[in-house]
Amino acid sequence: MSATLERARGTLAGFERQEITVSGIRTVVHSAGQGTPLVFLHGAGTFTGFAYAQAWTQTHRVIIPYHPGFGESGDDPRIDAIGDYALHCLDLFDALGLGALYLVGYSFGGWMAAETAILQPDRVSKLALVAPAGLVVRDPPAADLMALHPRDVPAHLMHRPERLKPFMPEGHDLEFAALRYREQSALARVVWERPSGNPKLERWLHRLRMPTLLLWGEHDRVRPLAHAARWQAGLPDSRLVVMPDAGHLVLEEAPAAAGHIATFLGEGA
Repeated sequence: MSATLERARGTLAGFERQEITVSGIRTVVHSAGQGTPLVFLHGAGTFTGFAYAQAWTQTHRVIIPYHPGFGESGDDPRIDAIGDYALHCLDLFDALGLGALYLVGYSFGGWMAAETAILQPDRVSKLALVAPAGLVVRDPPAADLMALHPRDVPAHLMHRPERLKPFMPEGHDLEFAALRYREQSALARVVWERPSGNPKLERWLHRLRMPTLLLWGEHDRVRPLAHAARWQAGLPDSRLVVMPDAGHLVLEEAPAAAGHIATFLGEGA
């Protein structure tokens, strides 16, 4: 295992690791805690790890799968649309024996969570979308990270780019570069022709009738905060929480952000 993946796994101290074969693909899942299942769907980069998820294990059974093509899971070149990932998630839920659950998705994982919940809304008791991708908004448009020069990426990911430094390797790290290339390749298979998202997603948001939290960084340059209004217009039961000193990687940049998810999920429990 690469040093980058080892660093990410280090943020999951106390989590149990298991491998499950889903549609012939080795899928690695980390889980910890007790209570209502909380499935967390990560974004398009796993190098920052999952330290923010530790607090959720105090009240929930937290389940963090690596998507095919990402992190420790195997590759599946057959996946070339977001719907494939959504169906993979549902197959994984079945394999894990999960019934009703809380679903939390981050960025690319937020898009995945929305598409998954649209397919089986009765399975998702509450939904939390953190700076979600997927909704096509023309003004202001989403940023295409793959089209940016590498030197411009940190300023798009965090409001204060220096905060990204602890998550980055020192010097030239071939293993880090290889992981990023692999994960970006998996993402590209889904978004290459439609980098902004799914133009049909907005039409089906009305199916997400469960209580939904939208969590956003005020200074998000990847999915600008203005996109939140479009999500809320289509969601029957949603609220928005904005973190004032954060960009796109809001869970890493604003330590209080994970607590807002815990509070939301704990309401009425």
